[in-house]
Amino acid sequence: MNVEQALHARRSVRAFLPQSPDAALVRSLMEQSAQAASGGNLQPWRVLALAGEPLQQLLTAVAEAEPQDAQPGLSYPPNLWEPYRSRRFANGEELYQSLGIPRDDKPARLEQLARNGQFFGAPVGLIVAVDERMGLPQWVDLGIYLQSFMLLACANGLATCAQGFWRRYNDAVTQALALPEGYHVAFGIALGYEDKDAPINGWRATRAPVAEWAQMRGFD
Repeated sequence: MNVEQALHARRSVRAFLPQSPDAALVRSLMEQSAQAASGGNLQPWRVLALAGEPLQQLLTAVAEAEPQDAQPGLSYPPNLWEPYRSRRFANGEELYQSLGIPRDDKPARLEQLARNGQFFGAPVGLIVAVDERMGLPQWVDLGIYLQSFMLLACANGLATCAQGFWRRYNDAVTQALALPEGYHVAFGIALGYEDKDAPINGWRATRAPVAEWAQMRGFD
């Protein structure tokens, strides 16, 4: 699989098989992803991969914790405006439709949301942390690391789901994993083999037409 193929094949998978990827492969993905571009070569990422009992301990700690609504934990700006509001709304509706969950079934929707805190059943969960003194340019670096990781995982037959969800449990995660002082959670990554029989994995988010967001000037 080349880069273009991996880019088109990658998607957010939300149901996994119990089979765990080999530890050497997970380590290789983490290490290779560090070739990602990084302004000033700061390489601001700190990555922890969890499986087995350490993973279960984290899931238990988060299940017993209260979510935080502090500004750094927000995944989207407040009062989201167009066209982003409509895109986000459509994305959520399509996701729940793939599960057969109607809009008025709030308990079922909350149950699905809670699966974020289980890494959607993935046998490996990764937490990416960053020094709280870092700024927006370094968060861009984290995004480049994340995309590199997901593409490499896809090329190696693995599935992923990037999750901003874990920022809402920063204190619980920080304590459970004994993160260094001054570090906080940037995002998590669910990693494993896709359950291709799960209905939710049959859905794929759409992309806006290129004409909505791109221009080319000065070309013949």
